[in-house]
Amino acid sequence: MPCFPNPGTVTICEINRDLITADVLSDDRAKETYGKLIGMVFSPVPFQSEEPDHQETEQGGRRNGETEGFLSTLLGLKRIFYPNHVNLLPEVDLQGVSWHQYKNIIAFISGTNQVIVRDFEDSEGKDPCILTSESQRNVQVLEWRPNGGRSLSIGCKGGICIWAASYPGNAASVRSGAASFLGTLSRGSGTRWTLVDFLQSENGEHITGLSWSPDGRWLASASYESSSFTIWDVAQGLGVPIRRGLAGISMLKWSPTGDYFFSAKFDGTFYLWETNLWTSEPWSSTSGFVKGATWDPEGRMILLAFSGSSTLGSIHFASKPPSLDAHLLPVDLPEILSLTGSGFIRGPGDYPKPLTFAFHDKFKQGPLLSVCWSSGFCCTYPLIFQSHVLP
Repeated sequence: MPCFPNPGTVTICEINRDLITADVLSDDRAKETYGKLIGMVFSPVPFQSEEPDHQETEQGGRRNGETEGFLSTLLGLKRIFYPNHVNLLPEVDLQGVSWHQYKNIIAFISGTNQVIVRDFEDSEGKDPCILTSESQRNVQVLEWRPNGGRSLSIGCKGGICIWAASYPGNAASVRSGAASFLGTLSRGSGTRWTLVDFLQSENGEHITGLSWSPDGRWLASASYESSSFTIWDVAQGLGVPIRRGLAGISMLKWSPTGDYFFSAKFDGTFYLWETNLWTSEPWSSTSGFVKGATWDPEGRMILLAFSGSSTLGSIHFASKPPSLDAHLLPVDLPEILSLTGSGFIRGPGDYPKPLTFAFHDKFKQGPLLSVCWSSGFCCTYPLIFQSHVLP
């Protein structure tokens, strides 16, 4: 078991279960450690709340000290990641950060109405791009489109913004029939991004859940304000609601093969669906609602984490699709209780809190974890095993 980082240090990476730390964030330290092994460095991406400082005077006086600025940023970020709604508990982590499936490109929510995209492969654009639009209000969730090039979906108030990368001589095209206000360009250097579509939700509902089918054709969306979820044919801009008394949906997860679909509610119930005829089987939990869910690569098992338990649930399908015959097995984590209140990954700043995080699905050299911290940085941590490092 690796040792905990010393207080006051920041984590740089993990190599063969040894945590590498430094006194401050440093690209030089990253180059010396994991950079020489994988051939690149994931620089921290700074961000700040876009909430205006109403206490500045007309004479240009500013609020005193970094503490108040930090508190303002933290309060703004809590509004972003933890929506103020009776059915949403504070510990719910919406998908506020997402890695591109095949590229070293990260996107994360950086303000109430904005998203930052950082392409670590773009040598000309070291500064991140900021995606903003009048259509993109109160962002809650985002996810890259599989097999869709550089295309990003962002769930917000009233619908879903679809952004695509534009290149010189090859501008991203707006979907035929889409509203004329689309086509907003991003701010920042390097690759330019264009808002190519806006999928309007039924009754202007706030989109808080997104999941793409593995082929990138269908997009599922949900809202905690709705009793249904919607399956979108994105090319046509058309959505079909699935209505079966599903009020208070907290999570959607398409399986990697596309044969199955998972949906969860805040009351502790969840559903397994087959996607041929969209029939489902309900399940219930006595351990709280589902806080996290991930499919295995073959789409035959899904691993669940619950809000009121340190025991995971592993659901295995007993036969081939479209059968919904499945078995739930407990997965105990006896060591997790002793680790409560501590952390192996330490972020920058004074007592930073992790707001949201995500792993890169296809990073070849090992796990790649990104965390958005309350101190205003999105940091990436390679977790490297030497046997996985390319020569």
